[in-house]
Amino acid sequence: MHVSAKVDYALRALLELAATAEQDKAKLTKADALAQAQSIPTKFLEGILATLRNAGFLISQRGAEGGYRLAKDAHEIHVADVMRALDGPIAAVRGESPEDLDYSGTAEHLRDVWVATRAALRTVLEVVTLADIQHGDLPKAVGKLLDKPGAWERR
Repeated sequence: MHVSAKVDYALRALLELAATAEQDKAKLTKADALAQAQSIPTKFLEGILATLRNAGFLISQRGAEGGYRLAKDAHEIHVADVMRALDGPIAAVRGESPEDLDYSGTAEHLRDVWVATRAALRTVLEVVTLADIQHGDLPKAVGKLLDKPGAWERR
């Protein structure tokens, strides 16, 4: 699985905003402050924030006192939703939905592998919220995956 820089940066910025919201839900944070806090290029982040605003994750206000804040509670924002807003479907094969593929011959059952892969990704990405990440309190099923032998080994 490839996680794009857009998704990585978006989640990091959203986590900064979630931490701010814990202190003051109405407080606005400027894009450059988010960029600096997470070492993200400001111009790149501004485009990401605009996409997140259009997708309904953020509220923004212009002006000297402007900035961004979460439009929803951190418990309501799932990693999968952020990924879809920025990059589209979680598991596409050549830009197509796995269930729409049609293989023949020896590759006949390859579609099943792609559908199962998407289902496996969803078991993590559709249950983990910003609040879970922020507090280091991942769902038990995700924690079990982290404890599996080889989970932390690159292959």
